[in-house]
Amino acid sequence: MVEDQADMRQAVKIYKALGEPTRLKIAMILTEERNLCCTDIKCKLESVAGSTLSHHLKQLTDCGLLDLRKDGTYIYYSVNREVARKYAPYLLE
Repeated sequence: MVEDQADMRQAVKIYKALGEPTRLKIAMILTEERNLCCTDIKCKLESVAGSTLSHHLKQLTDCGLLDLRKDGTYIYYSVNREVARKYAPYLLE
C-alpha cells in the first residue's frame, strides 16, 4: 500500500487531516458535491467560523486531498479522487 517514504509522509498528513471531525465532514461533503466555494461549504456545516473553515480547507488542500480552482475572487474546492482512492477509499463509498 505505502510504497516509499514520500507515500508514507503523504498518508500521515492525510490521516492527520481527516482525524479532525470537521475536516472529515468537509471531505465527505465534497465527495458528494464537487466545486463548492467556501460559502457553500459553510452553509452545509453547523456553526463553523469562516476563518476556522479556511484553516480546515488549507489543511485538506496541503495534504493533497482537496483540489482547488480559482475563478475571480472565488475558490472552488473538490476532492482529489485519485488521492482519496489511494489513501481514504471509504470517502468514495
